[in-house]
Amino acid sequence: KTEKLYLVCPKTYEMAYRAIQEYIQFYNTERFQEKLHGLSPIEYREKAVA
Repeated sequence: KTEKLYLVCPKTYEMAYRAIQEYIQFYNTERFQEKLHGLSPIEYREKAVA
């Protein structure tokens, strides 16, 4: 996800990689999405499987 890179402006490849990994983790587990009825992507998938 590029949104994180615009906010952080990493100085090295490692910093960019870490920032992207953290954002992907946040996006998939914590960020609630309106189109998923207020659930995170992980929560939505778990609910769909159950």
